[in-house]
Amino acid sequence: MTFEEKITQAVIESIKELYDSTVGAESVTLQKTKKEFEGDFTLVVFPFLKMSRCKPEDTARQIGEKLLEKLPFVQDFNVIKGFLNISVRPEEWIGFVSQECGNDRYGVKTAPEGAAPVLIEFSSPNTNKPLHLGHVRNNLLGDSVSRILEADGNRVIKVNLVNDRGIHICKSMIAWQKYGNGETPESSGMKGDHLVGKYYVEFDKHYKEEIRTLTESGMSEEEAEKKAPILLEAQAMLRKWEEGDTEVRTLWEKMNSWVYDGFEATYRTMGITFDKTYYESNTYLLGKEIVKEGLDKKVFYRHTDGSVRIDLREDGLDEKVLLRSDGTSVYITQDLGTALTRYNEFHPSRMIYVVGNEQNYHFDVLKLILGKKLDYDWGKSIHHLSYGMVELPSGKMKSREGTVVDADDLMADMIAMAAENTAQMGKTDFTPEEAAKLAETVGLGALKYFILKVDPKKNMMFNPNESIDLNGNTAPFIQYTHARIRSLLQKAGFSLENGTLDSNTVLGDPEKEIIRTLYDYPACVEQAAAEFSPAQIANYTYELAKNYNRFYQECPIMRETDTAKRQLRLAISAFTADVIRRSMKLLGINVPDRM
Repeated sequence: MTFEEKITQAVIESIKELYDSTVGAESVTLQKTKKEFEGDFTLVVFPFLKMSRCKPEDTARQIGEKLLEKLPFVQDFNVIKGFLNISVRPEEWIGFVSQECGNDRYGVKTAPEGAAPVLIEFSSPNTNKPLHLGHVRNNLLGDSVSRILEADGNRVIKVNLVNDRGIHICKSMIAWQKYGNGETPESSGMKGDHLVGKYYVEFDKHYKEEIRTLTESGMSEEEAEKKAPILLEAQAMLRKWEEGDTEVRTLWEKMNSWVYDGFEATYRTMGITFDKTYYESNTYLLGKEIVKEGLDKKVFYRHTDGSVRIDLREDGLDEKVLLRSDGTSVYITQDLGTALTRYNEFHPSRMIYVVGNEQNYHFDVLKLILGKKLDYDWGKSIHHLSYGMVELPSGKMKSREGTVVDADDLMADMIAMAAENTAQMGKTDFTPEEAAKLAETVGLGALKYFILKVDPKKNMMFNPNESIDLNGNTAPFIQYTHARIRSLLQKAGFSLENGTLDSNTVLGDPEKEIIRTLYDYPACVEQAAAEFSPAQIANYTYELAKNYNRFYQECPIMRETDTAKRQLRLAISAFTADVIRRSMKLLGINVPDRM
């Protein structure tokens, strides 16, 4: 049991003994004591005043005296108004370090046997363009949340849904047919996803030219946007695809295969893996069946234009199209089918969708249809992990105009910046292979950390130069702290087997502060899992690294002549390095032993 759990139990018992009242654990509020006060844990006593019929200060003192009787690890307490500050004995903190330093399961819970898994969908790219900066935030969030949920004792299934059919890919296909001259990834030297994306941009260029020609001939812009010949060709191709036209399907399979090869290379660099990949082309027909079921149940209705819709105005939303008037499916059609497919396959306790906040309405509708209108119990388990947009200082991304911030280019640039920084620092003791590996570790770490340290719900600006700075709240700062500790431990030849820690060692404030930060790690993982927020882990790790550097400056280690103190400080250092490594791993970031 943690200190908090033991204190909570003792408080419940004390309330019963002092005031003959029964309270639950939810009534016991424990906080970390503020730095300006003495203590480790602070109990808020205001909820107990009606039971005690005493002043807040008297109530706090009464409970404090009981805790001294019941808990041997409590050294002392003090009272500030309605707050009881509890101090833990120094030897208990030293015992904590001795027990947990080297524990490879520290901060990790084991999933209960037979527990239903948590299914998390992320990435979800379209096959008409390469992954871009927005996908980077999506992938990093999905991957990190998966790692955090797993550390918190969940069995996690990571899935990808590839939007491999629809008007978007037909636009690239039409443009390639008309203007590609048989170009392939091999003949062009381009990654497949980049090549297909090139023709998506090409489509948009010709589409705009045709709109301009039609409007100059007297057609309204709105009508021209609908009647541009190249768009009509793409729409006709989509209908042929849904009818199973052999020629269209063959071209679709060829161009999608180019994209998949490109995606796989990007995922590999990013360190992203999936347990299963779904394809919209395999699930949209089931979605159509669900729409038919909804029509039969009169949950949905057929509009006068032939489309199938649901009226959600009584639920605070509006009308939602589920099938177009020509019978072709829309995004929510396949999402209905995919959700049912996943439930039947895995029976997850939760289905988490990592998708940008521009799709908030879409997921409100999806959950409402499945969980309430069609009355699938599992539909209520859907959770949309909505996140804000990410931009570069140069401005927003607009993929159809060809100004996309490409994920591959961004990662390559970050790695190159890291290599340049290392060279400028005059590091000469690395082989070329080691230097390249270090640049990748630092460059990708900088990118991942800078994005993940921001609350997912917030929009953010990614600044490459700021992200790779060795000072401040960055991955390189944390990575350097880890490397410094590993160098120290190697130099000292430290091992806990060299001798147990002396519990009578005098514990100074810097040591206490860093130990207390290490103690907070499991609670941080638990909170990050509850809030689906890697930012909790990132900012905890930064505080840990900062606290360690302060400890390192104020507490001599190699020059310490007191053997017990030196061993304790080395143990704290080893413990810190381990927690930095494991917490950064939850963010998908590696930490080097040398920098």
